[in-house]
Amino acid sequence: MPTPSPLFVLHVATPLGTMQLSSTESHLFKACFLETGPETDSPAPSDCLRQAATQLNEYFAGQRQTFEVPLYPQGTPFQQQVWQALQRIPAGQTDHYLALAKRMGNAGAVRAVGVANGANPWMILVPCHRVVGAQGQLVGYAGGLWRKQWLLQHEAKMSGTYQMGLF
Repeated sequence: MPTPSPLFVLHVATPLGTMQLSSTESHLFKACFLETGPETDSPAPSDCLRQAATQLNEYFAGQRQTFEVPLYPQGTPFQQQVWQALQRIPAGQTDHYLALAKRMGNAGAVRAVGVANGANPWMILVPCHRVVGAQGQLVGYAGGLWRKQWLLQHEAKMSGTYQMGLF
């Protein structure tokens, strides 16, 4: 699917580094960590960007566990199905690829679930970081495993499921 137009951009400082948010006037197109590059915001960020930034700030302050920002659907129907499944994993809990594939009715789609998880364009808002390996080990995260570990510990503290031995 092509990039929507017009596209608005806003950068948000987080405890894990700068996140770049992109949206149309009404839907969030992308949320990712910015490792390098220019940090130029749109002169007049969209209401959608302001809403996403507010909700991210609430999340990092421990005041929000789910997000209510309208997303711009830009994946295949299968990817969108995986992204919807990710949103059903509660904060403070994890899941693994096989379990997701089974819940979606296709245990043989483990790799496809992993690929769709990795293609998630909305880091944190669609919690792909809550997916771990079958034995509970940290695996794959586009933002880096150190961020994934931080996010899981942050959510465990927020939800009251924090354990000293976690990871």
